[in-house]
Amino acid sequence: MKNNPLPPGLVSNLQDVFKKKGNIASVQDNDIDDDNKSNNKKNEQEEESAVQFSSSTNDDYDPSKPVIFVTNSEGIDSPGLTSLVDVLVREGLYNVSVCAPQLDKSFSGHSFTHQESISVSTAEIKGATAYEVSGTPVDCVSLALSGALFAWSKPLMVIVGVNKGPSCGHDMFLSSAVAGARQALISGVPSLSISLNWKKGESQESHFKEAVSVCLPVIKAAIRDVEKGVFPKSSSLHITVPTSPKENKGFKLTKQSLWRSKPIWQAIAANRNPLAARFMANQPSMGLQLAQLGRDASAAGAARRLNSQKKSLEIVESVGVSRKVDQTRTVKYFRLEFQDSNQEETDENLDFRAIENGFVSVTPLSVSQLIEPDIEKAASEWISDAI
Repeated sequence: MKNNPLPPGLVSNLQDVFKKKGNIASVQDNDIDDDNKSNNKKNEQEEESAVQFSSSTNDDYDPSKPVIFVTNSEGIDSPGLTSLVDVLVREGLYNVSVCAPQLDKSFSGHSFTHQESISVSTAEIKGATAYEVSGTPVDCVSLALSGALFAWSKPLMVIVGVNKGPSCGHDMFLSSAVAGARQALISGVPSLSISLNWKKGESQESHFKEAVSVCLPVIKAAIRDVEKGVFPKSSSLHITVPTSPKENKGFKLTKQSLWRSKPIWQAIAANRNPLAARFMANQPSMGLQLAQLGRDASAAGAARRLNSQKKSLEIVESVGVSRKVDQTRTVKYFRLEFQDSNQEETDENLDFRAIENGFVSVTPLSVSQLIEPDIEKAASEWISDAI
């Protein structure tokens, strides 16, 4: 047997090292197994949570009843939406599904939330399956009709409202309520949008309930005729209820006018802007935190790459310099408000004229910017028969 040329002490040390390395490898293998088990458990929990989230939409779903989907522009807790949903639920004839913005999204037009994630969470509305979304009314309609959220694949009708303030004339292009109904029409689902001609200092929250009561015959007639297949398929109806709903003079078929509200941009001082003030107050600490994070990250990276302490310090200093803010920049704040403007159009069949005269305005809208005569005729005939 050939003698080992290595010294016995070195051999013993190497054996100890190999044993330790074996233990480390064993521990690492165990850690990997634990991580895999943890990840699998996490995935199972996420899948279970997703199933629970999805199955929660099935609790009150009755396949024998038609689905009416409701959203609006002012948000999930707005009195207009809750008044409408409450009446539909009490009818007991429909599956009422709601998906509405978390916050007021009026005047957001036909906008999607693109290349950003939106959050969806359950909301409590008695008798309805409801979600609140960190997006626009168009997001809500599009998401609901995608089949990813509710148990049903397609609702019988989409109703947007009751929205606070009229959407007449050119303001229909700005209105996110009208946009929600338009998105439903684009997706092949009949739709209604309902607005109340709210006036500050005159209107009350109880007027939303009155507006729903006024519109209920039209809503029920629309639902009935959609089921029969005789509701106008090429148009969405926009209904505007006058300021005093109970005192209305009846329904009137109207045309979209050239009426528009005037945008007014008000300059706001930073100390009078709550959001700006809060942001500015947090700036110093936020800047320090970001700078510190930058220093820590740079120092860690430098330590891994370099042995020179001097070089590490140079990298840290360069991060600090890059975080300097130009104090010479001027920041201004503005707030947008809309002001009614006087209109010279005298046609009594225009939307805003009908509302001013105390009528409930019913305006057929198309995906096209121009209402074709045959679409207007079909809508007119249907409204006459329904009312």
